[in-house]
Amino acid sequence: MVYKKVMDPVKPAAKEPKSRRLTNIERSSYFARREAAKVLKSVLQGDANRRAVGSIKTLVYSPSIRNKKATFALVCQTLKYLPIIKDVLEIANVLNSKWKDSSLTGDPEKYLILRKSQLQSALAKILVKKGAKRIEDLMSQYKIPADVKKPRYVRVNTLKLDVETAVSELSKDNMVEKDDMIPDLLVLPPGTDLHNHPLVINGSVFMQGKASSMVAVALGPKPGWEVIDACAAPGNKTVHLAAVMKGEGKIIACELNKDRVKRLEHTTNLAGATNVEVLHENFLNLNPEDELYSKVRAILLDPSCSGSGTVADRLDYLLPSHTSGDDGDVGRLLKLAAFQEKAIIHALSFPGVERVVYSTCSVHQIENEDVIKSVLPFAASLGFHLATPFPQWARRGLPVVEGSQHLLRTDPVEDKEGFFIALFTRNATHSPESPQKVEKGSLDNLKHEGVGKCDCHKKFLRVLPFTRISRLYLHRNLVMHGR
Repeated sequence: MVYKKVMDPVKPAAKEPKSRRLTNIERSSYFARREAAKVLKSVLQGDANRRAVGSIKTLVYSPSIRNKKATFALVCQTLKYLPIIKDVLEIANVLNSKWKDSSLTGDPEKYLILRKSQLQSALAKILVKKGAKRIEDLMSQYKIPADVKKPRYVRVNTLKLDVETAVSELSKDNMVEKDDMIPDLLVLPPGTDLHNHPLVINGSVFMQGKASSMVAVALGPKPGWEVIDACAAPGNKTVHLAAVMKGEGKIIACELNKDRVKRLEHTTNLAGATNVEVLHENFLNLNPEDELYSKVRAILLDPSCSGSGTVADRLDYLLPSHTSGDDGDVGRLLKLAAFQEKAIIHALSFPGVERVVYSTCSVHQIENEDVIKSVLPFAASLGFHLATPFPQWARRGLPVVEGSQHLLRTDPVEDKEGFFIALFTRNATHSPESPQKVEKGSLDNLKHEGVGKCDCHKKFLRVLPFTRISRLYLHRNLVMHGR
């Protein structure tokens, strides 16, 4: 008889516990925190150095950010409570040498989570010290600004969609009204989130403020014209020009910064603006006497400015420089104005140009009426005069320059954004002489580096093309610096 040995069943080896897989919500939150951290780093570094890569919204809603809604909320809330966060971190004393090691070799988020009790204790001390029961009670003591409510404006891209269809589609989920001035602009309730709406994603509509939407309409190029958009990125005004021109003619969109060129190309492709030619070049380097630009009839000039009129829209009121009251640095404004004056003079120098619009999102007289006053003699010598964009608009320029009634201003309180628009038109019978050439290359980088040291200002004065303008500018500089 053969006996078979009965083997004890082999017990499987105990499995090592596996780390729990993240749910979709947890994974989405994880990436939102990572993306928010990158945006915050860029925003805070740019604010500290006065060299912003872009506004908060521009950075958050760039194509590279996947979870835009969550990232935007995290960035805004972090900036909003940044003064309290700084005090909590200081009292908890967690930003020490171990923190630096964690930042370099580990995960800073995990490092902070392990010190949650220290952070909570620090917050409790602040509440006791300030006599507050909740974090919300600290807002007035820390001077945390309240959220600014403004309507959601949406511009219909008529290159892809008609206004009535856009109204019909957007009305399915929102209350929609047509703007009373801009034909293709729609008004939705404040806080309406359309960033994931199919019409936004496919470029049929663009989220663009009312004042910003006035600029291309004010220039009013006809279909078939050749136009230059001098400082084009990110491209909302560029593609609006294309729509005003019904996709006909040609738009030369200039942009100096390489990264912003990519954003400009993305915007024009999204809009289907096939008549736009993106030019990676400084507008000041274009030669007005070059045959390539002999047929240019209109120029849109929306140069770098302080952005002081759109702090609500750009969310600049959340930045440390704004909350510290450092928004109106005179040295910075003067350097911006130097570039703005030079750019207008250059735009007016193109012999075939009939219309030039100069616009800023600034509330400062230095960047607006003072700039116009400085260039008026030169403009008049070439047959240009100030025209009146949107005559029905009530708010006009400050009465510090002749013709201020032709200038347009929007109010940051009444209109929820501060803009300035000046429209130059040329007399049809005028035959201009060849304008004095503007020295090239001297301000190539000023558009993106308009925040330098004050001792560079005299260098910029030397390149202004007319002695009279230079003296006016120098006088203003001396007065403002109390010399």
